[in-house]
Amino acid sequence: MPQHPFTRPRGRIETIQVSSDALKNNVLGDPVERSVAVYLPEGYDDGTEDYPLFVDIVGFTGSGFKHIGWSAFQENVPQQIDRLVAEGKMGPVMVAFPDCFTSLGGNQYVNSSAMGNWEDFLCEEMVPALEEEFRVRPDSRAIFGKSSGGYGAIVHGMRRADTWDAIACHSGDMDFEICYRPDFPGVLRTLSTYDFNIRAFVEKVHAGRKVMGGDFHNLMILAMAASYDPDPDEPYGIRLPVTTDTCEIIEDRWQNWLAWDPVHMVDSTDAQHNLKKLKGLFIDCGTKDQYNLVYGARQLTKKLQLLGIDHRYEEFPDNHSTIDYRMDVSLPFLYAALS
Repeated sequence: MPQHPFTRPRGRIETIQVSSDALKNNVLGDPVERSVAVYLPEGYDDGTEDYPLFVDIVGFTGSGFKHIGWSAFQENVPQQIDRLVAEGKMGPVMVAFPDCFTSLGGNQYVNSSAMGNWEDFLCEEMVPALEEEFRVRPDSRAIFGKSSGGYGAIVHGMRRADTWDAIACHSGDMDFEICYRPDFPGVLRTLSTYDFNIRAFVEKVHAGRKVMGGDFHNLMILAMAASYDPDPDEPYGIRLPVTTDTCEIIEDRWQNWLAWDPVHMVDSTDAQHNLKKLKGLFIDCGTKDQYNLVYGARQLTKKLQLLGIDHRYEEFPDNHSTIDYRMDVSLPFLYAALS
């Protein structure tokens, strides 16, 4: 059973600051000094033992700090890990919760000339800073996340097996033809009220006292454009892969998006080589996912099976929202893989 929300974590949380060179290229004007909260398990201060490092990257509109805060009727991640350890399902780990929020509302954790080089920040700046400050066990690093965080985890698995030893992808973005392309008409309808002035729309969102759900969704698609096909000369580095009058695909731009689609990325020998190096690869998705991500997950895992890449794939009878309980499965999986 989940712990009472007032139960204090058994370990302690420290926060470090990482001053990033990798993010200095971002055209959004976002800060390059980033906070990383770190959960140190019970007993960390009493010995000299090294611990596996888990890195929690969150979904769109989130920050790692959300996963260490109080939430009604839910455990935060430190509480969840404490319970899993107490139940004997895994051993103690340290967990990093980086703040990777951007002024476009979120992050896909890839390098972008508009959003910033977030892959480099995580792998080449944050991880070394953590290893310098804390006792991280060698060859025992895992990265996990849900939604945009799940996307970031699977892409890092395909690109950065030099950094990560295991990954868990919960309901990650994949098959862009299904999960993103249907949203372009709605984005154009919204932008048409601003004469397709993206800067005016983003500034309206920033200035508002309340951000409506539709605006959040449109902002998410704009953030994807700034991640997958950035143009630093455009406002916020954003250009859309469709024509504004007929919503027809601009093929070269759309191909830039698809080059970041995990369903396509896995076809490359480099991605396959990296995935085969991992000690653990976990993927899951809800059968009722309202963003239709289960279809991309099925495509990806079908390819993994044909390629002989060891992985664990699960589906569960739920949608995309409020599914942190699925970490009851993935976190012990990661711990076992690293052990």
